[in-house]
Amino acid sequence: MIRLLLADDQALVRGALASMLELESDITVVAQAGTGDEAVAEARRTRPDVALLDIQMPGKDGLEAAAEIRSRVPECRVLICTTFGRPGYLARAMAAGALGYVVKDAPPEELVEAVRRVGAGFKVVDPVLATESLAYGVNPLTPREREVLREVLAGRVVSETAARLCLSEGTVRNHLSSAIGKTGTRSRSEAAMVADERGWL
Repeated sequence: MIRLLLADDQALVRGALASMLELESDITVVAQAGTGDEAVAEARRTRPDVALLDIQMPGKDGLEAAAEIRSRVPECRVLICTTFGRPGYLARAMAAGALGYVVKDAPPEELVEAVRRVGAGFKVVDPVLATESLAYGVNPLTPREREVLREVLAGRVVSETAARLCLSEGTVRNHLSSAIGKTGTRSRSEAAMVADERGWL
């Protein structure tokens, strides 16, 4: 029997996934969580075999939760199941210690099989994402460049970004220039969008 922790911030999605997975004779949902922090707490409390985590959640996101679960409950294997099929997210999930990464629009039987395979210690990765991840390569952005681009996505101008990150405006512009070059784009907004689409932020 695979003891499963299910974490997703959307209650309807979480409930539907739990109901579907509970239909399987070899899977039992021992805990549910709506945030990354709750997922970590429930993993420590219930010691599940597999944690099925969404990425976009309040507090700690699924990738941060995955890393903490792997650290605090090393016997628990992590499977990421998300709407966001972005190559950069795949690389970050694997770096966080996840064994699997599937997207929510996959057929139900594929998700069930992914839970079983991850529970058995095998890696499971969406093949399309794996190919895209190889094509884009490793995230080239530095942590500070990612911070600056996230500010751009939020609609903040250079002066606001500088104040929020405690940097000079010139330093912010340098980070933006570097990020534009690394993403092969022509503007800060385009660089932010490309980086976001590739899961680099």
